[in-house]
Amino acid sequence: MFELSRQVGAAGKPYRDTFADTLIDLMREDERVVMFEADLGGASLSTKIREAHPERYVQVGIAEANMMGMAAGLSSEGLVPFVHSFGPFATRRAFDQIFMAGGYAHNTIHIWGSDPGFTAGANGGTHTTYEDVALMRTIPGAVVADAADAVQMAWTLKAFAARGGINYLRTGRKESFQLYAEGSTFELGRGNVVRPGEDVLVVSAGQLLKDALAAADALDDAGVSCEVIDMFCIKPLDVDLLVAEAAGKRAVVTFENHGVIGGLGEAVASALLEAGVTPPFRRHGVVERFGSVGTPGYLQEEYGLTAADLVGTVRALLG
Repeated sequence: MFELSRQVGAAGKPYRDTFADTLIDLMREDERVVMFEADLGGASLSTKIREAHPERYVQVGIAEANMMGMAAGLSSEGLVPFVHSFGPFATRRAFDQIFMAGGYAHNTIHIWGSDPGFTAGANGGTHTTYEDVALMRTIPGAVVADAADAVQMAWTLKAFAARGGINYLRTGRKESFQLYAEGSTFELGRGNVVRPGEDVLVVSAGQLLKDALAAADALDDAGVSCEVIDMFCIKPLDVDLLVAEAAGKRAVVTFENHGVIGGLGEAVASALLEAGVTPPFRRHGVVERFGSVGTPGYLQEEYGLTAADLVGTVRALLG
């Protein structure tokens, strides 16, 4: 069960601290857990893991495809590998190795792709991924998750450790915001209604959930009752929840820090269309653009991913 934090939107524990602390705990509990890093130990703070468990930490260097192959090899010997790199390098650059050495060979690789979308910030377009969800959704049996805050991230990492296969988690790396109360639990393949509403359904995930809730508040002030679903597990998708909550709504909007092609929006659209639930619908995400350089805040505005932008989309859809 989950409940929202009493300070939704306030500063939270940085994602990278959550990753390191959670992996250290998992390694303490299970000697099979190992960690692979792609020359980003300082960026991800996985150096803390190396200090705590040096015998189970492998610094691969800037060789992400090789890292996935190494992880798959240790999985085949019964170990439980976690790997990290920035989102584009953890998915786009190493996709064939994940697909073949991991998924096709029935090995386990738990992947943290950090700094997705506008959170890449000053690292720029080469380090920006607006297509990682689209890629990872195509792997048979893979789980794809976008954690909203540190509480959900820690829970998801622990859930990954308890299962096999290809499991992909995307989050920012540094700044996070409080959304869920400590002790909240979730379920892979299940979405959460974090705000009830009658007129419009907004389906979001990851760091944008905070902005979706802010947009819902603004819409409510304007007389539009807005429901918000946290679809943190994009694959498998909670189709039953979507169909139940979209029925009778005046409009449905998806809101994601990802391209509109192949991401949360297309997953939701396909599910609703196949179920015969067809209210007016919009995918609110990045349209036909590469990444660029700037602060995360600037880029969020530049790519039209603020709460105000979402309010504009909903108002336009409602006419």
